[in-house]
Amino acid sequence: MPFSLLSVDFRLHNINAVTPSPNDDTIFHLHIRVTSGGCHGFQYIMSLEQRPDIKLDEDTVFEFTGFQAKVVTDFASLQVLAGSTIDYTTELIGSQFRIVDNPRAISSCGCGTSFDLKE
Repeated sequence: MPFSLLSVDFRLHNINAVTPSPNDDTIFHLHIRVTSGGCHGFQYIMSLEQRPDIKLDEDTVFEFTGFQAKVVTDFASLQVLAGSTIDYTTELIGSQFRIVDNPRAISSCGCGTSFDLKE
């Protein structure tokens, strides 16, 4: 299954917009991991990290034409994320990246961070 993204240009623009040092030339990427935990068994962990933190022997890197920002995930997490969509939501309490439409998830908590996997 492909690792799908909605509105790639808008989403990657937001990676650049929310980096800790907007006046710095440091390039950050969105690192997505799946770990055990949360109220439904698994949870998404997302962080903005500097490019030198990419481990090419462990990570899969998604690059997009016209953008320096990248999306990075490890192999085990990619197996769970395959076919999912990265979304960027803006609400009154803040903005965030979210994983939506994960075909491997059978249920999730109200905040959308924790989920159960299909067998």
